[in-house]
Formats: sequence, structure tokens, C-alpha cells
Amino acid sequence: MAARIVLLIAVGVLAGVAALVIFAATKPGTLRIERSVTIQASPEKIFPLISDFHNWSQWAPQDREDPSIKRTYRGAASGVGAESEWTSSGKAGTGRMSITESVRPARVVIDVHFVKPFATHNVNMFTLEPKGTATRVTWSLEGTNLYFMKLMSVFSSPDRMMGGHFESGLRDLKAAAER
Repeated sequence: MAARIVLLIAVGVLAGVAALVIFAATKPGTLRIERSVTIQASPEKIFPLISDFHNWSQWAPQDREDPSIKRTYRGAASGVGAESEWTSSGKAGTGRMSITESVRPARVVIDVHFVKPFATHNVNMFTLEPKGTATRVTWSLEGTNLYFMKLMSVFSSPDRMMGGHFESGLRDLKAAAER
């Protein structure tokens, strides 16, 4: 009798895990995250903070939160062709990014390739829209929704998980631009 109960419990647990795995597989294959902030500065003042990777240490969350991050730069100093690679023994992992589009002072598009902690590719876009004496800055990301992210999304929204990263970065970008 006890063996039968243990077997029924095991079958129930396996069925639950299988249902979870199948449900996660039905999640969208692409991921989109977007956050905005209004900054009391002109687009011309904000743009160099985004289009020059050398300035990211002033505001980018991964640069500010991970003291082990090491960046190298190559290509153009800023704008299209600027590249940055990073390595970290902390949360930032390893990867590279390059600016593929730069429309001064309105838009910067960045191609991002993560190597560690997992391999993935996404595109980040920053748009700067004048609003009187202020600027509305929008940071968006589009990329592949990896299976493990789909699985995690069953329990917590990717928008909520990664949105905090964007909010922190935009808050620090605002502080840097308004100084």
C-alpha cells in the first residue's frame, strides 16, 4: 500500500513537471522590454552618455553594480562602429556590444552578444525625444527568449526581472545628465 502511494505521488510530480516544461515551451520566442524616463536635459547633452561606451560607467547598471567588470574598447570612439567587450567574475558575465546605428541626437541602436553566463543576442535601442526643455529617453530591448527564460517566466515576468535593470540604468542616466 505504501509503495503504491509513493508511486502515485511520483507519477503526479512527474506529470506536474512535464506540464510545466510543456507550458514553458509555449511562451513567445522573442522578448521585448521597454522603459522610459524624462530627463531635464537636452538630447544633445544626453546623447554622448549613450553613444560613447567610455561614458557608460557613469550610468549603466552592470558597470555600476559589478566592481569586477573590465571593459575594453575598439573601433570608433563613439557612434556607429564603436565596440566594447567586457569580462566579469560577477553578475555582468562576458560579452560584447557594438553600435550599429547612431542618429544624433535622437537614436542609438546597440547589438549585444552575451557569452556568459549564457549565450544570447539582443538589440538595445535608445530613443531621445525632446519634450520642451526636457527629453524623454526610452530604452528598449528585443531578443530571443531563451528556453530557460521561458521556464523562469512561468514564475516571474521577464519584464519585471529585466525591467528593474532598465529602470536603474535610466535613473542613473538621468542623474548623470542632470548634473
